[in-house]
Amino acid sequence: MAAGIGLRAPHYRDFLDRRPDVGWVEVHTENFLARAGHDWRVLSAVRRDYPVSLHGVGLGLGAVHGFSEDHLARVAALVRALDPVLVSEHLSWGALRDRQLNDLLPLRLDGEALALVAARVQRVQDVLGRRILVENVSTYVRFAGDAMSEADFLAELARRTGCGVLLDVNNLYVNQRNHGEDPYAAIAALPPGCVGEIHLGGHLVTDDGLIDHHGARVAPPVWDLYRAALARFGAVPTLVEWDTDLPPLDVLLDEAAQADAIAATVEQGVVADVIVVPPGPAPAAGLDALQQTFGAALFDSAHDAALAPLLKGDPRRIGIYRGNLLAHWTRALASAYPVLRQLVGDEFFEALAGVYGRAHPAVDPDLNGFGAALPGFLAGFAPAAGHPYLPDVARLEWCVHEAWFAPDGHAPPVSFAGLAPDAFEAARAVLHPSLRLHASPWTTVALWRAHQAGGPDFPDELRAPTHALVLRPRFDVVVDTIAAAEYAALACLARGGTFGAALDAAFDVDGDFDVAAHLGRWLDGGIVVGLNEEAKAAP
Repeated sequence: MAAGIGLRAPHYRDFLDRRPDVGWVEVHTENFLARAGHDWRVLSAVRRDYPVSLHGVGLGLGAVHGFSEDHLARVAALVRALDPVLVSEHLSWGALRDRQLNDLLPLRLDGEALALVAARVQRVQDVLGRRILVENVSTYVRFAGDAMSEADFLAELARRTGCGVLLDVNNLYVNQRNHGEDPYAAIAALPPGCVGEIHLGGHLVTDDGLIDHHGARVAPPVWDLYRAALARFGAVPTLVEWDTDLPPLDVLLDEAAQADAIAATVEQGVVADVIVVPPGPAPAAGLDALQQTFGAALFDSAHDAALAPLLKGDPRRIGIYRGNLLAHWTRALASAYPVLRQLVGDEFFEALAGVYGRAHPAVDPDLNGFGAALPGFLAGFAPAAGHPYLPDVARLEWCVHEAWFAPDGHAPPVSFAGLAPDAFEAARAVLHPSLRLHASPWTTVALWRAHQAGGPDFPDELRAPTHALVLRPRFDVVVDTIAAAEYAALACLARGGTFGAALDAAFDVDGDFDVAAHLGRWLDGGIVVGLNEEAKAAP
């Protein structure tokens, strides 16, 4: 199989138009859990022409108390729907009992952790009904309690569970530079038959060490490691990862072509079988205390002193993980609140993300829901008090964000024909799953539109009542201003009220409310997608 590339949203259009000659594509699992909207449409189209791999970052196989069965169920549903050629995760942890840390945090490499991860891998494989691959990770600290190398850990994990290894050779190089580890010894420690995929990517050189940022071309020493990996493991699927500072698609295609050229010149290794041994029990008391201390340090540097004796190497590198946490928060909020970010500026927005993240830690491995409480938080955020419209702008943006990830609303056409007047008044609407309603004393829709590409100028007047309907009828979200009477009617229906109650609410606002015109709009526009005569009003 020819080398593949990671498919990222900025390349969707170019990729679909060109259908480039690559062996396969890989996507991040968490970006497609909703299985709806534009992203899912693109992935479904790509899947018809290319093998697709799912690469997860949210399961946290080594988290003592943060492993999410709900997240695993969502991953399993995606696997069933997509039928990917490969499914992979990371040898890391990323959650405590009460919060998600949303990072690939380093694992203490000892028997206790091995037993825990083996049990988790077996659980994942049982639920998915397939073998998974587990990737070695870049780390910025190691632990004083490490009892084996990462490669030895992965080799034994594969032996116990039958999982495969996703070998990231850039991560081997990063760990060589950060910890003095021998990447060629790591390659030699892995049995040839256990490696099911190879990752290539770029890294960032900093004063504190190398950072695996997936934002540059593959470095020459990493290409050398790739040659050594091919010689030992044979022609396994190879992928070029690029996640930050995305270049044009042609750059990724060129990197993949280089991987193919190297693979054509390397004498391939011989594949051997992997022996499967059921995992043993998974004690985790000591590991629990370590992860609690590590997680506390991420949120507050005052805990660094307690963590430092448990680490090998420079304890200041815990700051890299602290920076990663802030970057993940900032990136997640920027995705949901791009207009808010433009209004307040990057520096203010990043500071807001840090304060918000500590006040409202993530509770889901999928960061798409992380910003739900931001509008309310912003209303009480003193530095934003001089701009009182910001919380309502955020509320509108969250409506747009929720609509983007809402389920699709496919349903047969709805008709009121033949419905007796009494039956109509008693009926309740099934509304499109993406429908969101927004009301504000500020010109929030005008502000939102002014910050869209090609949008109108910034509004002259900010203080004016606004009612809005947010909907994703097919693949794109639309934001329409509506009259207060229509808002009152739809809000009543959204609460589970009957059509009779909804029309009464509209007439209370506007005695001339045009019932026929609005019913026609709701049906033709896919706002009302069904009728439920038996539904009870929501409390």
